[in-house]
Amino acid sequence: MAGAEGTWSATLITFDEVSKTFPDGTLAVERLNFELPTGKITVFVGPSGCGKTTSLRMINRMVEPSSGRILIDGKDITSQDAALLRRSIGYVIQHAGLFPHRTVIENIMTVPTLIGTDKKKARSTAMELLERVGLNDSMADKYPVQLSGGQEQRVGVARALAADPPVLLMDEPFSAVDPIVRGGLQTEFLRLQGELGKTIAFVTHDIDEAIKLGDMVAVFKEGGHLAQYATPRELLENPASDFVAEFVGRDRGFRSLSFDTSDGLVLDPVDSVRAGSEVLVLDDAGRPVGWTGPGIAPESNPASVAGTFKAHDSLRVVTDLAITSPVGIAIRVDENGTADGVIRHQSLVRQLDERRRQRSGVTT
Repeated sequence: MAGAEGTWSATLITFDEVSKTFPDGTLAVERLNFELPTGKITVFVGPSGCGKTTSLRMINRMVEPSSGRILIDGKDITSQDAALLRRSIGYVIQHAGLFPHRTVIENIMTVPTLIGTDKKKARSTAMELLERVGLNDSMADKYPVQLSGGQEQRVGVARALAADPPVLLMDEPFSAVDPIVRGGLQTEFLRLQGELGKTIAFVTHDIDEAIKLGDMVAVFKEGGHLAQYATPRELLENPASDFVAEFVGRDRGFRSLSFDTSDGLVLDPVDSVRAGSEVLVLDDAGRPVGWTGPGIAPESNPASVAGTFKAHDSLRVVTDLAITSPVGIAIRVDENGTADGVIRHQSLVRQLDERRRQRSGVTT
């Protein structure tokens, strides 16, 4: 089904030999060749001045390529009017870019009104979107100056979604808020994408954000070159060059553990740490209370267990718990919080190594 003004609903975006040179001779992007998969989040990441924002802005023709083509489902974006194209592509920027003289609901209604949607219907849709991005209807008549940074960004996302665009462009949308708010916005964004399935191009300079949000990640380097295009997992486990390895970070092995759950780990029984030098203290319901033992803590004041994990939690969570535990042991609990198994640091390291070898096809 076609979207607004005869544009696309299915959306595979293709960069075909795309380059951009600015009038002063600056080469911003050089010969980009890759595809943004339909209904997925593709994150453009890299250092400042590497061409990621220029590449994003070429998709809605706010920047025109110097050469090459950008296609949406095989159709060159230059084949239609630029203004109509932009109305069919949602766009979210840093600081939200809301109109200060318009209320929240009027901001969200902007594009539907421009494309001729009935005002009553546009307002009804805007109110639904307000709720969908996690804001209540009491925000509708506020002005941007009355909003927090996180609220502004949520309104910016709602405005971008108001015309139900198949494509959403997001240029560092969460970088202007504090880390706690940013984490909440990222989680909310992933929830929304799970419901909506838009084709999204997302620019960030933060590799952690790229790994968390991206189905695919395009790593740019200076000169507008694409250094690697891969899934987050492949990026962490198999960086294509020294540049990518350095940009991703030396702790990439630890972060790659986020992609596997702890389900399948071989655990020791809880009784194995109920006696001896390390004693796990449980309450009457079998829930962990703390650790005691020689050199650890007295029975009267057990040391903290540093948290617990469940079967669906990631291996990164389990590893962190084993490292931070006062005894090097992570505790698994069931849905009721009852301890049902433990894993020692040494055993975890051995099992992680076995998994790595199996994935790489290495046998002992």
